[in-house]
Amino acid sequence: MTVTRSFRSALLVAAGWGAMGSLALAQTAPQDQATTVEEIIVTGVPFGISRNATTIATSVLDEEILATAPAASLGDLLSTLPGLRSSGFAPGSSRPVIRGLSGPRVQVLTNGVGLIDASSVSPDHQVAADPGESNRIEVVRGPATLAYGGSAIGGVVNILDGRIPEQLPEGGLEGRVTAQGSTVDNGRSFGGRATLGLGRFALHLDALKKDADDYEIPSSPISQRLADAEGIDREETGVLPNSFSELEAFGIGGSYIGDQGFFGLSYKQTDSTYGIVAEETVFIDLQQERFDARGEYRFDSGPFRAVRATYGQADYTHTEFEDVGEPGTVFNSDGWEARADLIQRPVGGWNGAFGVQALSRNFEAIGDEAFVPTTDIEEAGLYTVQRLDRDGYGFEGGLRYDRRTLSATPLSGGAEVEREFDNWSASGAVFVRPQPGLFLGLSLSRTERAPSEVELFADGFHLATAVYELGDPTLDTEAVVTLEGTVHYDRGAFRGDLHVYAAKYDGFIDQRDTGLEEPFDEDGEIELFPVFAYVQTDADFRGFEAQAAYDVWTSGRRVVTLEAAADYVDADTDLGPASRIPPWSLTGRVRYGSAPFDVSLEVRRVGEQDEVAEFELPTDGYTLVNLSGAWRPFQDDRITLFAEGRNLFDEEAREHVSFLKDIAPMPGRNLRVGINYRF
Repeated sequence: MTVTRSFRSALLVAAGWGAMGSLALAQTAPQDQATTVEEIIVTGVPFGISRNATTIATSVLDEEILATAPAASLGDLLSTLPGLRSSGFAPGSSRPVIRGLSGPRVQVLTNGVGLIDASSVSPDHQVAADPGESNRIEVVRGPATLAYGGSAIGGVVNILDGRIPEQLPEGGLEGRVTAQGSTVDNGRSFGGRATLGLGRFALHLDALKKDADDYEIPSSPISQRLADAEGIDREETGVLPNSFSELEAFGIGGSYIGDQGFFGLSYKQTDSTYGIVAEETVFIDLQQERFDARGEYRFDSGPFRAVRATYGQADYTHTEFEDVGEPGTVFNSDGWEARADLIQRPVGGWNGAFGVQALSRNFEAIGDEAFVPTTDIEEAGLYTVQRLDRDGYGFEGGLRYDRRTLSATPLSGGAEVEREFDNWSASGAVFVRPQPGLFLGLSLSRTERAPSEVELFADGFHLATAVYELGDPTLDTEAVVTLEGTVHYDRGAFRGDLHVYAAKYDGFIDQRDTGLEEPFDEDGEIELFPVFAYVQTDADFRGFEAQAAYDVWTSGRRVVTLEAAADYVDADTDLGPASRIPPWSLTGRVRYGSAPFDVSLEVRRVGEQDEVAEFELPTDGYTLVNLSGAWRPFQDDRITLFAEGRNLFDEEAREHVSFLKDIAPMPGRNLRVGINYRF
């Protein structure tokens, strides 16, 4: 990093702090302690911490939000949160992109351990957990994730499903039932969950079913930029062919809950079928069975207050079917992951935890179009995170060591290749509270990540992305040093959050178009596929995420709130701009809330992206206008009727981070209605 760039990054951090701090200090209205509720997060620090008191950038979707959320896949559901986008591959397979990073750099977890699926291998592979199964989703943005290892160098999405109850339900029974439908894809979704208390035992059941046809689009599938570049015509199809999706999931769990902890087991089965937009006649059938065990024991005395352990084991199969209905390539992923956390007893504002994590996974691709060889992956890690909070100031820090081994026989032949990586990660932070409601933090971290099986061993045609992918078995560890500034403000009518960061990568692994082409023979027809190779270079990422809300009018339980959110990321490598980096976004919203009725009008602007990698097309900006409302007709709030109009002006919108952005626009105008019953 040059001195000029370092200085520019430091100015970016300082300017963000100054702007947010000045705005925060201008708000002097007293805080109503009686109505302030601290939201505790568990992702990132096992001992839990308030969102308003952490230097880690987090977003949370709680049970109330999820009860009326769209029946979307994980990436699409989270795509409008600050710093997040969707891989945008298809409604059945979108995955979260955090601060421009995706794939193996973003860990998707369920209850703190990995999904053991194949979603990080390819953007057309579905995440084997649906938001409709969850009662809470926590997102950590950035590499400050020592509790989960270097594979979370970009961030963590933790899906908490409550399938193993940790406490007995109030009144002996609690749960919810939700049904909704949407016009843009003739979508139907029905889900329910219930937890029953039987003395010291708690039994949980949940089920989910979703169906959606090909979704409507406001323009040709082909972008104007691609049409101009290739000299092809844009045909108005009305719908995006092969964008249908179907999913069924069922889960059961139970636990014994005692005075000093709990222990439980659960089972889940997922069956999903969805189309691949890149190939109009190809669809994927996905099946996964998963078993989990989780428990906690709380000590009466001593230096530690609790020990927690989690274990997950899964068997995943993903089969790609061709137009003749015959099975094509099959992807299998099976294995287990476990973690245990020993949580210290708080002493004088000091909290901490020690943990161990291990996984064993076998990934296998079978068929003529397999582009990654069978790979065995073993990993073990040790870590500690510590925090000292003296009310007015404090410190955070952590250290982690991981050993990761990948073994595979190259598709091109030859002897088995085994790569072993020893990675160290560390972080430190300082924070102050100069006045009530204001939190300022500054963190510095260095995180190391081992290359994934795809980055190392890919060598073949990948029809889903329409490219020839070429890995490099000699890739080294990827390391990043990140400086991040944090501001939280919550006092009176104003609430705000700001995170400004600058990250320098040593050995950044980027997938880039080489400009070369490989011929692919399908039934005697030759098609040329561009060659995308994984290369290692240095890179600099800079950006921010900001949120603010101001209650402009309050009367009893009625309130009118103005909300705004923005994010921006800029990424350069020694080879030029990094690939598929999202453009800036700005969202404004006015919200009216009351006991029986809520309504919200939102305008979201996403900018043009013209800082692109070589051979990558720019993407036009777009503006979406959305209107939503909810009505609770009874005083007990058990029933909620909700509706949403999305993309009201039928705007053509394309997600720049998607491999398919120039052949697959986002959905057009949509009306979604539903009902949620809570008991």
